[in-house]
Amino acid sequence: MAKPSCKLNITWLNTRSLSILFSPLMRITAMAGTMATSLVLAVVSSLSEAQSLPDFTVLVERNAPAIVNVSTTYAAVRGNPQDRAELEDLLRYFYGDRAPQLGLPDPEQGGEGGGEQGPDGAGATGSGFIIDSSGYIVTNHHVIDEAKTITVTLNDQREFEATVVGSDERSDLAVLKIEATNLPAVKLGESENLKVGEWVLAIGSPFGLQYSVAAGIISYMGRALPTEGSNYVSYIQTDVAINPGHSGGPLFNLAGEVIGINSQIFTNSGGSIGLSFAIPVDVAKNVVAQLRENGTVQRGWMGVGIDNVNQELADAFNLDRPHGALVNDVIKGGPAEAAGIATGDVITSFNGHDVRTRDDLPYFVGLVKPGTEVPVEVVRSGSPLTLRMTVGNLENANALGQNTPATGGGSRLGLEVSPLDPMTREQLELDAGVVVESVRGAAQQARLQPGDIIVSLNGVELNSPEELDALEPKLPVDRPLPVLVVRDERQTFFTVRIEP
Repeated sequence: MAKPSCKLNITWLNTRSLSILFSPLMRITAMAGTMATSLVLAVVSSLSEAQSLPDFTVLVERNAPAIVNVSTTYAAVRGNPQDRAELEDLLRYFYGDRAPQLGLPDPEQGGEGGGEQGPDGAGATGSGFIIDSSGYIVTNHHVIDEAKTITVTLNDQREFEATVVGSDERSDLAVLKIEATNLPAVKLGESENLKVGEWVLAIGSPFGLQYSVAAGIISYMGRALPTEGSNYVSYIQTDVAINPGHSGGPLFNLAGEVIGINSQIFTNSGGSIGLSFAIPVDVAKNVVAQLRENGTVQRGWMGVGIDNVNQELADAFNLDRPHGALVNDVIKGGPAEAAGIATGDVITSFNGHDVRTRDDLPYFVGLVKPGTEVPVEVVRSGSPLTLRMTVGNLENANALGQNTPATGGGSRLGLEVSPLDPMTREQLELDAGVVVESVRGAAQQARLQPGDIIVSLNGVELNSPEELDALEPKLPVDRPLPVLVVRDERQTFFTVRIEP
């Protein structure tokens, strides 16, 4: 669009006359032109912004019929007051002020331990979505866990009693089945290549309000949450207004594909504060397929304890930057030991996936079918190394190794140690170790404590105080040194720095 212009056709006037005659006019005309131009640009800009905003109407019309409300009832529970309180807290976490009444016996009226069994509990509500026209539905495990009855209400208000095909607590996913045919179903997309900032939309039943729509953007990918079992899920974080009752409902991309299942929120009020978390659909497809086929889920198991790598540990292990999962324990007889993975290795890649932090590793391992051989890339003593490992079965694992601290000895280290008795060594299944008796100086700054068992210092195993005394003069100064420690029957790495 051409800008308005002010063109004066004047042949000859003296300068003074021209200025007196036309200066006000020129100023007014110029102002008018500028205002007109600004108005046009503002309108064009607004139209451009409006065109760039997504229109969710078609997406909702196509997919809303496949979204269901899931309501449950629970049998009365005989138990003590602590059990009652824990269950009520759990429901308040997911449902806020609208948490359903549990129908639990009142301990003050029923005698010791809860007394007489009360009536059937009132219901809870959540969301779900149809993945198969024959009546298969996906929702959250916590929506239907221990439910006495499960009722599914369709978009057209038809109600069906649902049966549980399978449910998996670790992923918080469940598959239901209703006896119906020719049902509308959603299309499952992919979550691997999602990007922060993408538009997403949720459909569900917040606070029991069926088929409510909320939109937002992806805030973060690969969020680890401090909830039980959640290390096997790398969550999609969004700012979508997810509220209690949305649990189990789908999260769509702009193409109308399900890319996540809404599962958790962080809140102080019971309502949304813009921190919502969805299970990636790639995880869901794996879990759902296993639940439909077997009713259970098998997950890969590696058999290691791991730590995060901070800057000091990166320097200690000669890494170019803090990244990867630092192995602080290797389970005897486990898949990692068989593959040659050792304590002190930093796992940087698993089965082709980049391991940025320790939170990434359990997720990647859990996705692999037990018995599958995969490549594992590690950094050992500053050098990259690729190993082959046959993934084990988590369900058959007796124990998972985890973390705990360690550090070294002598006058420069500020350590006094004693031999590790054979019984403790056998109980903890340790090949080496000395017991910390006192700490000061560098050891104290490294947060070592009396009672810690130092397994190795700077990569050297310690079997006696004498070995520590012999090692201490050889240790480099003014750089972080890795110390592997056992504390509370768990292993982890610390770093100690000897001042020059």
